[in-house]
Amino acid sequence: MTATEETEPLISSRNLASGGDKTQTISYNTISLEGRSAERTEELSCRTGSDTSSFKLKSILHRSHAAIITPTTLTARSTENESITYTWSDLNVYADRINEKPWEMFLKRRKPMERRHLLKDVCGVAYPGELLVIMGSSGAGKTTLLNALTFRSGRGVTVSGVMAANGRRVSSTILTSRTAYVQQDDLFVGTLTVKEHLLFQAMVRMDRRIPMEQRFDRVYQVINELALSKCKNTVIGQPGRIKGLSGGEMKRLSFASEVLTDPPLMFCDEPTSGLDSFMAHQVVSVLKTLAARGKTVVATLHQPSSELFALFDRILLMAEGRVAFMGTTSQVCTFFETLGAACPSNYNPADYFVQMLAVVPGEEISCRHAINTVCDAFQKSEHGIKIALEAEAINGEFEDSLRDSKYSKNRSLYKASWCEQFRAVLWRSWLSVIKEPILIKVRLLQTVMVSLLVGIVYFNQRLDQDGVMNINGALFIFLTNMTFQNVFAVINVFCTELPIFLREHRNGMYRTDVYFLCKTLAEAPIFIAVPLLFTVVAYPMIGLYPGIDHFFITAGIVALVANVSTSFGYLISCVSSNLSMALSIGPPVIIPFLLFGGFFLNTASVPIYFKWFSYLSWFRYGNEALLINQWSEVESIECTRSNATCPKSGRMVLQTFNFKQEHFWTDIVCLFSLIVTFRFLAFLALLSKTWTNSKQR
Repeated sequence: MTATEETEPLISSRNLASGGDKTQTISYNTISLEGRSAERTEELSCRTGSDTSSFKLKSILHRSHAAIITPTTLTARSTENESITYTWSDLNVYADRINEKPWEMFLKRRKPMERRHLLKDVCGVAYPGELLVIMGSSGAGKTTLLNALTFRSGRGVTVSGVMAANGRRVSSTILTSRTAYVQQDDLFVGTLTVKEHLLFQAMVRMDRRIPMEQRFDRVYQVINELALSKCKNTVIGQPGRIKGLSGGEMKRLSFASEVLTDPPLMFCDEPTSGLDSFMAHQVVSVLKTLAARGKTVVATLHQPSSELFALFDRILLMAEGRVAFMGTTSQVCTFFETLGAACPSNYNPADYFVQMLAVVPGEEISCRHAINTVCDAFQKSEHGIKIALEAEAINGEFEDSLRDSKYSKNRSLYKASWCEQFRAVLWRSWLSVIKEPILIKVRLLQTVMVSLLVGIVYFNQRLDQDGVMNINGALFIFLTNMTFQNVFAVINVFCTELPIFLREHRNGMYRTDVYFLCKTLAEAPIFIAVPLLFTVVAYPMIGLYPGIDHFFITAGIVALVANVSTSFGYLISCVSSNLSMALSIGPPVIIPFLLFGGFFLNTASVPIYFKWFSYLSWFRYGNEALLINQWSEVESIECTRSNATCPKSGRMVLQTFNFKQEHFWTDIVCLFSLIVTFRFLAFLALLSKTWTNSKQR
């Protein structure tokens, strides 16, 4: 190596003359990718002394073990799509400590808020046709930067700075319609297949003016492009419950969901997290192919291998919330070499740079001094200054440049209309119900077994004083069984799918009312069939009042109670933050309603301060309606023991419970009212969670 090479600056005068011209000739409306094509195919080398460690992008892409997905797999269509150069300048992020404890909320005016400076004057540029990877040690600010760039910072986080697309300032609404955000956690409805999932995504995410046939064609095209053809009919799966896709296939499905609308800008948070080296290489290759189509791809990676490092077009090194370097993979080696910290030939460059910029416990002062030295050196370099100037070049609002574009005609948050959302979500919800492995069979089997048990225990009751007591107990068991069976059958419905719902709602896929209606309607047939089946088995075995009309009235009342219980279960599910919480609060809340049902405590004996509670008990209305249907037409009851209290007729039975025959239709109306009330409260609880989630953006 010559003396000139040993002292080669970060950006030589020769490189500045050529590379600088290429960067400054960018036209933001029609972006040419030719200026950076040479950089992406150049030999990436990290030099130290006389040793050379080269990573050739072309050879890496065509390794036999990565031949499943290559840049030629996808058709290049960059000229047909909108290209976006995304810039950010003077980006500062502050995190305020949130007073979550009640006593802290009262004292928050007296106690100063703790504020941390997470990102400090961060500037950067992401170009179309390139894969920009944000790297850094834990706590360096990678995810914080990505959240700020996508307007997804959480509560208590203050973001200042300017984000721009093609040199024009953007807002959250405008950016959302043109970006795809692949989050670290893959959230799917596990009972669907890959094709069914993508068909649903196409129905709610693609523009409402696109015919359905074209949407389906786009789905099959994306399946082929992202190498999902072999698993398109495979169930996605749920960990620990349903065997499904592998980790790499699931991550590619996440990409497929986002690229259906062909967005020009993509963000990915830790896409290789939890994957082995082979799967990680496939995932990064997918990102590379998407960038090759002219998309602007920004991703965060924690510990990429040397092979993955060779695939990156540009990297952004973060350290302590500052930019330590931004440029190509060959430039970063040269930059650290000029600082006297050249990467050894036997080191993975990614690991080396991350370790150089990490804060080691016990050596915080020296590590932070080294980090500040590197960050200051890059900020003062010509390359760093050029990036900062390009990021600060703002020419107005991005909306003003799109008045005549295809986006200006449709500014709605939702791509699909209300009816299209309803049809799509109802279709998916119904598929989830009928494909759930334990939902239908276990519920039906449970219903048959319990009804047979009740029928056998109370088999063929006679109309005497003992039979009256037994029949009343059997009818109340109808109510308790329907309550506990249905409450705990739905108590996990919204808890388990809440992360999926919040993410999809946040992405503008469907409305809250659409989701709630579809989830409840999809399960309605089960909660009508189960009470009917229970009544069909138990009613004749017990020997309840004969007559087809009385049978159907009993079945209808039991179905109403089942749906009130279901509605109450929805309420618990929507109020609870997780399944454990829902299961914990369910039984204690149900017990008071059970006590005031008129069976254990006569309605006339309820303390006046608990009267209001008895009016909310569906046990009371259901029990009264069932007993009226059973005893109102019974004229005489046989008394087998003269020394025992024996009601002479059915009306006397009702009087012992303080029930009145004229209250029958009132009970029916009250049961319907409780169904509506509980479901409305459940909807409000779910809506409040969407509001809370939207405030965290």
